[in-house]
Amino acid sequence: MCLIGHGLFGIITKAVWCNYLAVAGIDQTMAYQLMPLIGIVDIIMGISLLLFPIRAVALWLVLWGFMTAAMRPLSGEPFAELIERAGNFGAPLTLLLLCPNAKTFKGWFQKMQPPGTISKEDLEKVILCLRITACLLLVGHGWLNLIGKKGLLGQYESIGFKDPILLSYIIGIIEIACGAYFIAVRPLHRFILLLFIWKIGSELFYPQWEILEWVERGGSYGILLSLYFAVRKTYLE
Repeated sequence: MCLIGHGLFGIITKAVWCNYLAVAGIDQTMAYQLMPLIGIVDIIMGISLLLFPIRAVALWLVLWGFMTAAMRPLSGEPFAELIERAGNFGAPLTLLLLCPNAKTFKGWFQKMQPPGTISKEDLEKVILCLRITACLLLVGHGWLNLIGKKGLLGQYESIGFKDPILLSYIIGIIEIACGAYFIAVRPLHRFILLLFIWKIGSELFYPQWEILEWVERGGSYGILLSLYFAVRKTYLE
């Protein structure tokens, strides 16, 4: 979802990408020429993860997801934009931790197979990665609410709230508190499920390109849903 959504934004040449590509010294003319190519590669990578997932592509998504997220603060946007997108690189990192390690270079290009069983130690590593990622994405989104990100205020206005600034403060405080307590300090599987439902619902109201924005944030939903199942497993045991 992350790669396909990101790729579609490249194909439609999302204007704000010019700011991010400028970080790498690419001018506006060249940026518009590169965007569709970047988009096509992203979509091919995304489809390959669905049909024939290999560790090399998952590793690429860790690096690419972090790099594209980091371009936002490097271009002058708040640092919260980076950590709010932790799902973009945290989800594939968790996948790499979950599946057996490649013992040879060739193994990075062989199809990943889910483990038949997972040891307690490995499960703890996976849960730790999920918790850190989930905490970052919730705190980051809450932070953007607190500083009144224009796009978020536009969401709240579009669904009829008369005081979007006040609502933004309230949501920001709640999201940061939930990320800090129910994810970082005391992960409770029922609350994590509620946060998952909140996330997939709240990302549906972008004033422009809402479907693509929702799809691109697939890593955020996947992290929370995976954390729910992992914590629930340990709770039942």
